[in-house]
Amino acid sequence: MTETGPRNQSVSSNRDLSSDDGRRTSVTKRGGGAPASRGRTTIADGVVEKIAGLAARDVVGVHAMGSGISRTFGAVRDRVPGGTKSVSRGVKAEVGEVQTALDLEIVVDYGVSIMDVAAAVRENVISAVERMTGLEVVEVNIAVSDVKLPDEEDDEEPESRLQ
Repeated sequence: MTETGPRNQSVSSNRDLSSDDGRRTSVTKRGGGAPASRGRTTIADGVVEKIAGLAARDVVGVHAMGSGISRTFGAVRDRVPGGTKSVSRGVKAEVGEVQTALDLEIVVDYGVSIMDVAAAVRENVISAVERMTGLEVVEVNIAVSDVKLPDEEDDEEPESRLQ
């Protein structure tokens, strides 16, 4: 059996293809470029804030995020039925097309080195945000607003407590 049509043709941008009978045809790919590069992806500030908030909380020595007032309002909001814990509390992000800058407000545990905790937070946040979003983190500013003393009561209830 003889084939009359072209064999093993792959479609690519402006590429000449030859058929068995010697004719040359030009095929132009529609859309241009790889499928993954067609279109634009935008990432909301809140998405970056959540990622950074979770990454900062993972660091040993970080007791809480946010100022006293925001933690108080957050604790009240968390107790409302149907309310969810705000993982972005204490985080502010400015997101551009390819870069982002972050401001974090943290409370550290008493006895830890604040400089070491800040460096670990910065490293963990930059790693998580860049890995998950592909954005370049240009700066992470950290403000330590309080120190949690061992004998102080927590403003927030432990997550494991049942109500």
